[in-house]
Amino acid sequence: MISEQDFYLTIAQTSSEEFKDRGSRFIAYAFPIESVDDFKKQLQLLKKEHAKAVHHCFAYRLGLDGNNFRVSDDGEPSGSAGKPILNQIDSKQLTNILVVVVRYFGGTLLGVPGLINAYKTAAALALQTIPAVQKPIEINYQLQFDYTRMNEVMTIVKQCNCSIIGQEMQLFCTLKIGVPKARLEEVLHKLKELVYVEVVKVK
Repeated sequence: MISEQDFYLTIAQTSSEEFKDRGSRFIAYAFPIESVDDFKKQLQLLKKEHAKAVHHCFAYRLGLDGNNFRVSDDGEPSGSAGKPILNQIDSKQLTNILVVVVRYFGGTLLGVPGLINAYKTAAALALQTIPAVQKPIEINYQLQFDYTRMNEVMTIVKQCNCSIIGQEMQLFCTLKIGVPKARLEEVLHKLKELVYVEVVKVK
């Protein structure tokens, strides 16, 4: 029985949409990200691409515990940009995602309610154009084994849809894998049946 907690929702591709209000342009970009470094790179690229924009407001959410998120109003009145963007991400229950809304000022002040509406709408438009994808929640393990055991280990990894996070292949191999939570018992059982394979849980 697979429970909802075995999966999380994210996006697998980027999208961008534009919203206009009284001359101001709000261009929203949605990106799948895996880390804070990914977020920093995407924001830097957008700041270069839109160097003349007055604001680059954003929200991102990472991970599954609900604590890893950040919002920025980037000079807009407090709470008028980053929070409305994050609310759109959360309304779709997405994680590992960044939404940046770039604003070109059109000469007319929109006021806080107008700004909240513009940032919310731009973010919503960008998220509407891409499908949410379900990904398995994975628990990371490190495997150490003799090179002669490689085929047996890789067979289990492939059969059980584990992802490979890192590997060092010498005479003695180290393989870091993500095991789908729903198949954890099965994978650990199979690996324990292999002699001389050391299995360690990692963060």
